[in-house]
Amino acid sequence: MTAKQLPDDTYLDKIYTMLAQIEQEEGAAMDAAARAAYASIDGGGLLHVFSTGHSHMIVEEMFYRSGGLVPVNPILSDELMLHTGAITSTHMERMPGKAAEVLGKAGLRAGDTILISSNTGINTVPVEAALYAKERGLTVVCVTSKKISRTLASRAPEGKRLYEVSDIVIDNHAPRGDGLLTIPGTQQITGGASTFGSLFIAQRIVLKIENLYLAQERMPPVLCSANLPGGDEYNTSAVAAYQGRIKALC
Repeated sequence: MTAKQLPDDTYLDKIYTMLAQIEQEEGAAMDAAARAAYASIDGGGLLHVFSTGHSHMIVEEMFYRSGGLVPVNPILSDELMLHTGAITSTHMERMPGKAAEVLGKAGLRAGDTILISSNTGINTVPVEAALYAKERGLTVVCVTSKKISRTLASRAPEGKRLYEVSDIVIDNHAPRGDGLLTIPGTQQITGGASTFGSLFIAQRIVLKIENLYLAQERMPPVLCSANLPGGDEYNTSAVAAYQGRIKALC
């Protein structure tokens, strides 16, 4: 490696270190999130998952995937994602009132749990989404980087950051700038981090919820791969009870 190259061979170790920190330091918070979601589902409710921008990948990760939980409601808005307009989505996630517009169509009910992911936790939409859900009797779980969020001013009219308005806070341990490497001779960060942390957290919560079912000698409501023999038939039966509430199960 020359002085002008990135130490890209250290990326794996840095990702591993970040995930190990999550496992070691966020266990209690992930347990709390799992218990809240389990209570919601066991009571006939749902685990809703919402985010914006790149963070929306946690929503995709938790919805309708092999081995994943069935009663997960993905709250996805094209305007808040990148594929129909990246710059527009950045403006939209700073817009007051947008969260209420999106969540108002999501079928939230008192007693449900919602997981909101935002790496910085400073933009208006995730903050207002948490407040909107809390006002309606939901338990709010957030996935965010406290290291980043604490150093930045909120853009929300309320002046709060996501971790300050959530019931359960899980730190994804992403570094400032959301990169694990720095381009030599500059301050430019690269080597994205937060997606790995957030998706790891998503799967850890799912596994913990499943263990709560198993502790009661009950089969957790999980999906089978549709590409395995019998998968389609299994999933048709598994989703039937939730299709009335989860619009995306169609």
